[in-house]
Amino acid sequence: PMGMLDGKVALITGAGRGIGRAMAEALAAEGARVIVNDLGGGSQGEAGDESQAPALAAVQAIRAAGGEAEANFGSVADRADAGAMVEQARDVFGGLDIEVNNAGVLRDAIFHKMSWEDWDTVIDVHLTGGFNVSRHAAPVFREQGSGRFIHFTSTSGLIGNFGQANYAAAKLGIAALSKSIALDMSRFGVTSNCIAPFARSR
Repeated sequence: PMGMLDGKVALITGAGRGIGRAMAEALAAEGARVIVNDLGGGSQGEAGDESQAPALAAVQAIRAAGGEAEANFGSVADRADAGAMVEQARDVFGGLDIEVNNAGVLRDAIFHKMSWEDWDTVIDVHLTGGFNVSRHAAPVFREQGSGRFIHFTSTSGLIGNFGQANYAAAKLGIAALSKSIALDMSRFGVTSNCIAPFARSR
């Protein structure tokens, strides 16, 4: 049977585990060809010897179910890596229609004990990372006159949370970024929306 996303190409960041992987598998099940981006490592952003394992496992699961997927191991916080993700989608699958900003890390600490490094790391991955990948995808969407941005915000950003000043600030920033992208890109047939899930773990 035809899927809702037959012929579409999706790039999903942080798609090696958890909700990112679930989205990758769901979009693939609907016919999308998926770039599964995941830097690997843990929830704190630390990478290990098996840093490619999560993305590869997600790709294997999608292929086993009859879908099409390729892995990407770049960091959304790196501008060049972000651009390479978009180019990979175009090179391998011929285009890009959906870009999902899901990648993230946590560096929780009570505010008066939060380090500058913990602040920078979370802002770099969530907010700057979302900007980086979206900025590279935007010209593609504009040129083709269509595209879908989906960003992940959080209740921590919308209402605040203990020990998460960095994460909350980044996530509320993502909501504002999404709104502004929607205004700027609507003339080109491009939409930008946020999802605010709630979970007790990744």
